[in-house]
Amino acid sequence: MTESTIGADEVARYLRNNPGFFDTHAELLAAITVPHPHGGRAISLHERQLEVLREKLRAHEMKLAELLRIGQENDAIGEKLQRWTRQLLLVADPAQLPGIVVDGLRTVFSVPQVAMRLWGLREEHLGLDCARPVPVDVITLANGMMQPFCGPNADFQAASWLPDGGAGTRSIALLPLRKGVDPNAFGLIVLGSADADRFRSGMGTAFLERIAEIASAALSRLAE
Repeated sequence: MTESTIGADEVARYLRNNPGFFDTHAELLAAITVPHPHGGRAISLHERQLEVLREKLRAHEMKLAELLRIGQENDAIGEKLQRWTRQLLLVADPAQLPGIVVDGLRTVFSVPQVAMRLWGLREEHLGLDCARPVPVDVITLANGMMQPFCGPNADFQAASWLPDGGAGTRSIALLPLRKGVDPNAFGLIVLGSADADRFRSGMGTAFLERIAEIASAALSRLAE
């Protein structure tokens, strides 16, 4: 006669299909021991279950703390966005808008390096500093961007517009400006930082998209 061996999968399947097993064999909870997850000593199955529950609770607490942190950051960003938008709405002279857009991004949002160029402006605004000539390659790049770009400064031509010429810029964000649904851009905002992670590849761009939309709406008063 041969003895049949019960495998671990069969035991697990039996316990899963018979959830009341330990109700009728409660003594096994204390009798069965398993290795402690953080040490070599053995603990009862009941203790191990409590440890699993504690670990799950700690994981939930960490996740909740992270969600609260993100919520607080979003609230702060929303408040800054509202303050900046209000500044733009109060501008009576359109010629002042480029400076307020750039200064607001630098001060309200604490972006260390900010630059902007606009093209296709009305004749009375062609003398503005932001209306200086823009290379065709940069205009083509802006026209092809469907959303802001974030990543390392790979010697972008637009980086040379930054205060230090882009020499100390390790990460960069490029925000195309458009009038409504016009597929062609009429400007480009450049955000730079010496911190390589400030505008890293793969980061979410929803906030930058809102900035581009608000800036586009305000600055469209200067465009043809």
